[in-house]
Amino acid sequence: MSKEIINLEPKVLWENFYALTQVPRPSKHEEKIQEFMVKFGKSLGLETEKDAVGNVVIRKPATPGMENRKGIVMQCHLDMVPQKNGDTKHDFEKDPIDAWIDGEWVKARGTTLGADNGMGVAAAMSVLASRDLIHGPVEALFTCDEETGMTGAFGLKAGWLKGDILLNMDSEDEGELYVGCAGGVNGNIEFEYDEMVVPKGYSPYKLTVKGLKGGHSGLDINLGRGNANKLLVRFLKYATREMDVRLAEINGGGMRNAIPREAYAVVVVPTEAVNEFLTAVAKYVSIYKAELSVTEPNLSFAAEETAKPKSLIDERVQDDLIDSVYACPNGAIRMSDSMPGLVETSTNLATVKSENGVIFVKCLLRSSVDSAKDDLCEQVESVFSLAGAMVRFDGAYPGWKPNMDSAILKQMKKIYENKFGKVPEVKAIHAGLECAILGSIYPHWDMISFGPTMRFPHSPDEKVNIRTVLKFWDFLVEILKNAPLK
Repeated sequence: MSKEIINLEPKVLWENFYALTQVPRPSKHEEKIQEFMVKFGKSLGLETEKDAVGNVVIRKPATPGMENRKGIVMQCHLDMVPQKNGDTKHDFEKDPIDAWIDGEWVKARGTTLGADNGMGVAAAMSVLASRDLIHGPVEALFTCDEETGMTGAFGLKAGWLKGDILLNMDSEDEGELYVGCAGGVNGNIEFEYDEMVVPKGYSPYKLTVKGLKGGHSGLDINLGRGNANKLLVRFLKYATREMDVRLAEINGGGMRNAIPREAYAVVVVPTEAVNEFLTAVAKYVSIYKAELSVTEPNLSFAAEETAKPKSLIDERVQDDLIDSVYACPNGAIRMSDSMPGLVETSTNLATVKSENGVIFVKCLLRSSVDSAKDDLCEQVESVFSLAGAMVRFDGAYPGWKPNMDSAILKQMKKIYENKFGKVPEVKAIHAGLECAILGSIYPHWDMISFGPTMRFPHSPDEKVNIRTVLKFWDFLVEILKNAPLK
């Protein structure tokens, strides 16, 4: 386990980030990091509270002479997306993250790094622990379970926080200030199937799609990356129709907010059609590589002999599943008219998994336009209802409408230009920031989101740019020093 990152600048922030890498904190399993954060706040002699859903707030009084400044809430989430490469042995509930320096970047070995949102958490910790920073009254709000449902944001109680300005430190491009985000909703689809006896004269094979880049299902959805579930089902559509291949098991993708990188299926092939089947696999390898040669250079699709499955998915449900997953909308659906280059509406076909007589299909639908999000839900519901599945939507969260007259936006633009010699870009983001939910609970808050530069969050390729971490920290220090008067 390397500790080399603690020697980077700003040292205090990287030391705190290293400490976070040593505490397991996958979404839905955040007890250890919550306990760590409560102990951290109390060790500093600061007012520290944890609410019923698992959010932690640590309050620090203003430094002398700054008591007349508006209170600032530094907000970030404690959980991280647990994704790893197929050949990496790692238990996200027990093992620390192994971070290392690769040139201008910090990465993790074979897993997600947790810079999303560990960088924001480490920055807030550094402010809380500092004895020489100048600031008004500050609160650090560490929310829970942001990545899989924004449970902490939804469960936050009105009146618990005292500040007037929210600094969300969970965006991923330094030099950009975010003032709006997309809303989202979870799609949950279920097929019930009968388990059928494997007939004689069939040979079992395991089909595997892997080597895809994956990535954030909002930020990376318009990059043309392959979706492992869609690629696998595309072949299954051909093989079941042309060669009477039968499906026994399917398992693809993981987190809703991660573009699926790997998927596999166990099938049985008529023994006399095995050569034709393997030839078809090779044909589709060529097709996929030709279509995705730029975006997915490491794509792999292969078939290998495997053990005979215990049963098969009944043929009717098999065909309905394949047809509906094949037809389901996926990727960027529409670009924004008002902000060029920004995705307005998208969906990620995240998970397809069979177990114990049920096939679960999960997707995450996003849009900055509520009516467009509702329309996309209707499309997805139509596809799967026609296939006989049960469809349910839950976990809906609103978008965050930009306020271009924001006082803190004007202040931060001025500070950034004075310090770094250029005007920061003001943007909205096609991802679900907690600001949208938090702002509905604390409607008086003036909100903005910013952070250092990260790439490929929610995948084992996640990395954070070292130089921008220093700029992010210096910018935060200046913001706190120049907080508006009450």
